Amino acid sequence: MEPDMSRYLLDTNILIYYLADAVPPARVNEIEEMLTSSFRVSIITKIEFLGWKKHTPEGYAIAEDFIRSAEVYPLIDTIADRAIHLRRTCGMKLPDAVIAATALAHECVLVTRNERDFSGICTLEVVNPIDGG
Repeated sequence: MEPDMSRYLLDTNILIYYLADAVPPARVNEIEEMLTSSFRVSIITKIEFLGWKKHTPEGYAIAEDFIRSAEVYPLIDTIADRAIHLRRTCGMKLPDAVIAATALAHECVLVTRNERDFSGICTLEVVNPIDGG
């Protein structure tokens, strides 16, 4: 089944760039549309985003409030099994494998700046709104 173009799974780096106002001005509207219509993340993204040890107390509160509006997909057996397969066949790092498996399981387009980390998965559609892809 083809992914529905309105279903996006946002990677951690996209959230970081957005909150840091580091998104190219020409792409801000595109990301804001994704956040409005399809703010979905993997549990791994939530952990990475909130677990960053350099958050100030104010920065952590902003990040926590921001992630509250996301639909967070939990790690379930189906996703774990796909992540295991991706690690074994593509040699992916665990967080990337879980994020990719989550996007595949929920038929989402993965939104990330790290296209190369996911390039070995031909069934995964990846969009890079930071660098124009």
